[in-house]
Amino acid sequence: MQYNPNLTMLLVKTKLGRSKIQGMGLFADEFIPKGTLVQKFIDGVDLELTPEVVDILPGPAKKIFLHYAYRNKITNKYILNSDDARFLNSSDTPNLIGDESNKEADIAARNIERGEELTVNYKDFDALALEKLG
Repeated sequence: MQYNPNLTMLLVKTKLGRSKIQGMGLFADEFIPKGTLVQKFIDGVDLELTPEVVDILPGPAKKIFLHYAYRNKITNKYILNSDDARFLNSSDTPNLIGDESNKEADIAARNIERGEELTVNYKDFDALALEKLG
């Protein structure tokens, strides 16, 4: 299964905290059983912009936008989460993966304990992953 690049609206209880991976992270605030729908893209709530629109943003706004957004490998558009999903950190062994039966759904790859950091693999969906990860 691959991570679906259009997933952003959180559907489980989460909280922000200090990440051992990078800066701030998103943590489960409840037990999440394997297979649970965790997030999905909601048009009109989450933001999708073309590269042309992003290019005309003023310098400081563009810098912040690019820090939190990702560039969809399939559509080449930028996606900005409207909620705390923008704090998901990357892992080579993520606990969130795309659900093959629903292309706009992201599920728990395994049981996730309350307090555990939620992770994705940026390389699966973000065209700029290598730049972000260094």
